[in-house]
Amino acid sequence: MFICNVSLNKSKIFKIIIYIVITVTIISAIFGIYSLVNNSKKNFVDDCEVKSADVTEISAQNYTNVLKSCHENIDLYLGKKIKFSGFVYRLYDFNENQFVLGREMIASQTSKTQAQAVVVGFLCNSAGSSKFADGTWVEIEGTITKGYYHSEIPVLEITKINETSAPENPYVYPPDEGYVETEKL
Repeated sequence: MFICNVSLNKSKIFKIIIYIVITVTIISAIFGIYSLVNNSKKNFVDDCEVKSADVTEISAQNYTNVLKSCHENIDLYLGKKIKFSGFVYRLYDFNENQFVLGREMIASQTSKTQAQAVVVGFLCNSAGSSKFADGTWVEIEGTITKGYYHSEIPVLEITKINETSAPENPYVYPPDEGYVETEKL
């Protein structure tokens, strides 16, 4: 049989609590500094074609890379102005000012002549956008903001919107698996 008799007085308990608090504080500070250092090392996609007057034009070639990077790093893209084209795509639960400026992304090749595609794009907000029917091709300029649609996502506040014709190749392709993150927009 093992018997342990521990006697603690108030001063020993107080010292133990102080040591625990100090240890937790030091560990938290170290973790916080580590997180700040790692976050400052992140860079972002800068494979956009044209930068003029602080508006970045996104191309079909870099569309999904930019879209992916922006979704993963919303806070660093806030306030950035972009320009691109796509078709108006709405879901049943959008309000009258919302639409996705969509492109069909080739998800898989089912045969040499057929492929499966999914719609990808930025959620857009624009007063008066209801005049554009689903499937209408438009070119937009907008500012990236933070919004909510089933989770926190980037939302484009549209400043210019014009109807345009569909491009010769309307498809985009999945983001490069190893896309190089260089600079933000």
